[in-house]
Amino acid sequence: MSPLRCFVVDDEPLAVRMLENFIARTPFLELVASYTDPVQALSDIRAKAPQLVFLDIQMPDLSGMELSRMVPADTRIIFTTAFKQYAFESYEVSALDFLLKPIRYQKFLEAAEKAREWFSLKEAAVQAQAPAPAAEKTSVFIKADGALRKVELADILYVEGMKDYVMFRLASVREPLVTHLTMKAAEELLPQQSFMRIHRSHIVNLSKVSSVTPSGDVKVGGALLHVSDAYRAAFDEYLKNLSV
Repeated sequence: MSPLRCFVVDDEPLAVRMLENFIARTPFLELVASYTDPVQALSDIRAKAPQLVFLDIQMPDLSGMELSRMVPADTRIIFTTAFKQYAFESYEVSALDFLLKPIRYQKFLEAAEKAREWFSLKEAAVQAQAPAPAAEKTSVFIKADGALRKVELADILYVEGMKDYVMFRLASVREPLVTHLTMKAAEELLPQQSFMRIHRSHIVNLSKVSSVTPSGDVKVGGALLHVSDAYRAAFDEYLKNLSV
């Protein structure tokens, strides 16, 4: 895989230089551009679509949280900030990681490795489907225990998020497959016609939903999962189309 093309966006010049140095020390990263002006950065991110952005949160004119909601869909974010209270909000916008300043290179490298794993997994999934582009997707590759494992979509019951990891619950085995991904990344790997996100922490295989309770919970493979308000309308519309 080619080096990941990176942007650095931080209104503090010293922080920019530190991240530039970290990127230069990391062989699988390539610095494309650095910015202290978030508005200019957003314009260039939209134009050049870097794969990875190291993004400060507290900046004038445009905060990192606001900027992260306006980048291209394939651009991934790693937040850098001196304020721990933003950690939960960074999870809400599906950032790959959250680095707390002052940043040590070891922590930076761990976050960069997470980004490399995410893009490797995405590339493997694309390549796996390349020989038969017209065929319907029937499997995905999941990196678990240091290897890419092919998993049949029909075997997946549901996906459960655990901060920096997700668990793929399968019908064929008792123990879940645990991989270093965000829920957003897992959602993008699975076909929308067969899988639906029903909660911040759950994606279900629609064909495995055996019942829906009066309170709106769904039963999948023996587990009772809640449909949150944020995803209720889409799920209700799905049920409406199936009802007779």
